[in-house]
Amino acid sequence: MFDIKEELKHLPEQPGVYLMHDKSDTVIYVGKAKVLKNRVRQYFQNSAAHTPKVRAMVSNIDYFEYIVTDSEIEALVLECNLIKKYQPKYNILLKDDKQYPYIKVTINEDYPKVFMTRRLQNDGAKYYGPYMGTTTIYNTLDIIQNIFNPPTCARRFPQDIGKGRPCLNYHIKKCFAPCMGNMSREEYRKVFFEICSFLDGDHKDLIREMEERMKEASLNMQYEKAASLRDKISSVRAIEEKQKIINSKTQIDEDIIALEIFENKAFVEVFFVRSGKVIGRENYRLDKIDDMTGGQIMTDFVKQFYSNAVYVPPVVLLEYEIEDRGTIEEWLEKRRTTKVHIQIPKRGEKRRLVEMVKKNAFIAVTNYRANKQKEDEKNNAAEKLANLLGMNSPLHRIESYDISNISGSDNVAAMIVFTDGKPDKKMYRKFKIKSFEGANDYAAMQEVLYRRFRRAIEEQEQINDGELATDKAKFLPMPDALFIDGGIGHVNAVCEIMEQMDLQIPVYGMVKDDKHRTRGMISQDGEIDISPISAVFNLVTRIQDEVHRFAITYHRKTRGKSAVKSELDDIPGIGAKRRAALLEYFKSLDALKKADADEIANVQGMNYTSAQAVWDYFNLE
Repeated sequence: MFDIKEELKHLPEQPGVYLMHDKSDTVIYVGKAKVLKNRVRQYFQNSAAHTPKVRAMVSNIDYFEYIVTDSEIEALVLECNLIKKYQPKYNILLKDDKQYPYIKVTINEDYPKVFMTRRLQNDGAKYYGPYMGTTTIYNTLDIIQNIFNPPTCARRFPQDIGKGRPCLNYHIKKCFAPCMGNMSREEYRKVFFEICSFLDGDHKDLIREMEERMKEASLNMQYEKAASLRDKISSVRAIEEKQKIINSKTQIDEDIIALEIFENKAFVEVFFVRSGKVIGRENYRLDKIDDMTGGQIMTDFVKQFYSNAVYVPPVVLLEYEIEDRGTIEEWLEKRRTTKVHIQIPKRGEKRRLVEMVKKNAFIAVTNYRANKQKEDEKNNAAEKLANLLGMNSPLHRIESYDISNISGSDNVAAMIVFTDGKPDKKMYRKFKIKSFEGANDYAAMQEVLYRRFRRAIEEQEQINDGELATDKAKFLPMPDALFIDGGIGHVNAVCEIMEQMDLQIPVYGMVKDDKHRTRGMISQDGEIDISPISAVFNLVTRIQDEVHRFAITYHRKTRGKSAVKSELDDIPGIGAKRRAALLEYFKSLDALKKADADEIANVQGMNYTSAQAVWDYFNLE
C-alpha cells in the first residue's frame, strides 16, 4: 500500500522528473522539478490555492514515482520524452510529430533524393518541417521539381547509370536524368545542396552561386545550361518576392510564437523567419487547458515543440514569459550547439512581429468559432426540424426510403438512418422487391415498409421472450419519423401500410423541384414550408441526397451482377452488356419489340447483325 504522506518525507532534494499515477496505474501527469522534494510536496499542501485542474488531478493520484537526474536540463529532456510516451491526461499535449509530414533530403547518401516522410530518424539526412498538412509539402516539392529537376524514379545510383533509356520526366524537362551518365557524383550532389539552401530560405547565397555558374557556362558556350540556370534564378526570385520581409537590416533566423485562448482551448501560431523572411508557419490547437495562464501554456508548448524540432533558430520570440527560461535556453543551446536567446519583447519592432503572429492566432480562433457555430447548427437541425413539423418529441431517429429501377427492371429499395441529424451507416438496409415485377413505386414502397416493420415486430417479440438480445436486433429501434423520397402519392401509400399495421409513425415526403433538387416536405396535411437557407433545409437535403445515392449505388451493383433471365437471354449474340444497353436505351421490352432493326442498331455496343437478330426474334414466327 502506497502511503503518500510517508513517501513525501523521503523525496530527494535533487532535480528530476515525477510521474503521477491513478488507481489503474495510468500515468496522469508528468512534471519536472529543480528540487523534487519541494515541487511534489506542493501538490499535497494548500489545496485552496490550487487551480481547479490541479485539484482534479490531485484527487485522482493514487501514487507517484520519480526519477532523479544530474541536472535540470536532463530533467527537462526526460520530461518531454515521458509526456510523449504516456500522453498523460493532465498535461498539455501536442499531437505526435509522427503524424506530421516532413520533407527529407537524404544528403547522407552519395546520390541523395528529396521526398515526403512521416518518420524522423537520426540517419544523417536533413529534415524540414513538421508541416500540419500535406498540401504545403506537395506544393513545395512541386516548386523544387520545377526549379531543380531532381529524379523521382525508383532507379538506384550509381548502379543504374547507363541502364535503359531516360523516362518521360526527362523529355518534359522535369528531371536532369543522371541515369544517362551525363553528370558526376559531385555535380549530382551539388543540386541537392542547392535544394537544401532553398528549403533553408537561403535564397541570396543560392542565387549568387547560380549566377556565377550561369556566367561560367555562358563563357564556355554552354548556352543551354546557362539558360536553364537563368530560368532557375528567375523562379527562385519570384518565390522570394512573394515572401513577407520581416527585417531587412538584421536578416536573422528566428521563430515567433503567440497564442489566443478561447473557451477551454489554446490556438498557438508559430512563424518561421529565415534570413529576415517568413518561409513558413504552423498552427496548433491545444485542448483541455482549463484555467492555465498564457505563460503556463507557452511553457508547456515550447518544451514539447522543440523536443522534436529539426532546427532551432538563434532567436525565439514569445508572447508570454515562460517558466525556467534559463534552463530551456540552455537546453536549446545544446541542441543547436550555439547560443539561443528566448525573448519576450514588450515594445518596438520585435513586439510588432509578435502582435502580427497573435493576429493570425486570433484568425484561427475566429475560423474555429465559425466552424463550431455551423456544426452546432447542424447538430441542432434535427431538433428544429421536429419543432417545424409540430412534433412533441425529438427526432432522434429518422428513417428515409427510396426506390430505384429502370422501367421496373432490377427493382430495389434503400433504407437509410439519420441519428440525431447525422448518418448512421451501420443501420442502413437494402431490399430487393419480390412481390411483383415492373414499375410501381407505390407498391414497392409498401412492400419494403411492410417487410421492414414486420421484422421489427418479430424481433421485439423475440426480445420479450428472451430469444434475442436487444443489441442483436437489426430493425430496432423504431423510427421517430419516416422521410420518403417522393410526393403525396408516396406519402399516401406509406400511410396506408402504416395504418394496416397499426403503427403510429409520422410520414413525410421529400419533394423535388423541376431540376431534381430538394424543394421541401409534404405530409397528408399539405406541403411544409422550409427556408432554403436554413440548417433544417440543409438537413432534409442531405437526407434526400443520401438515400438517393444509396439506392442508386445498390441498383447499379445489382444490375451489374444481375443474371436475371429475360427473353433477351435467348437471342444469339446478346450478352449481359448488350442486354443492359438495350434496356437502358428502350426502357422496356415492349418498346424494344416495336423498334425496327435500324433503330436497334443505333444502341451503343450493337451492330447491324445483332440488331437484326433481335428484330427477327420478336417479329418472325
